[in-house]
Amino acid sequence: MQAAELVSLSTFPSTADALIAKGILDEVGIPSMVRADNVGGMYPAVLGAELLVRAEDADRANDALTRRHRRED
Repeated sequence: MQAAELVSLSTFPSTADALIAKGILDEVGIPSMVRADNVGGMYPAVLGAELLVRAEDADRANDALTRRHRRED
């Protein structure tokens, strides 16, 4: 079994923002993960937080986040 290629779907200003987007993807069944550098826990998301998805899920994930954003406007 080969490991799936992960791509960065988006970078968020904070881990909390990335986790909200991850929750949206979880609701529609798209696996994702958040990657953030917090300098060993000293500084939360110094460089922002990336939302990663499998390459084959990227288009569907973008669509899910876009649809959710439109509903909130």
